[in-house]
Amino acid sequence: MKTAYDIIKAPVVSEKSMDDAAERKYTFKVDVNATKPQIKAAVEEIFGVEVVRVNVMNIDGKVRRRGLTKGVTPSYKKAIVTLSESSKPIDFFEGL
Repeated sequence: MKTAYDIIKAPVVSEKSMDDAAERKYTFKVDVNATKPQIKAAVEEIFGVEVVRVNVMNIDGKVRRRGLTKGVTPSYKKAIVTLSESSKPIDFFEGL
């Protein structure tokens, strides 16, 4: 069985995700086999917040070239988690 820390891999820190943080939406890279209920439970356990909605996206790897050699960046799953109005904000994103 996977722990909450196995499901939530890393926060996504980008310009768009920082703008969404003001609207109580936080973006994370998650395990590719994780489901929405597992992601919701993991975020609530790790950060002690109340999650209202979870949206997920599967991001395919991009083809990259270096000279004649071709390669592919890894594919991953991204989740956007929306918190309730009564929930406290996630402190990690507040300091950035």
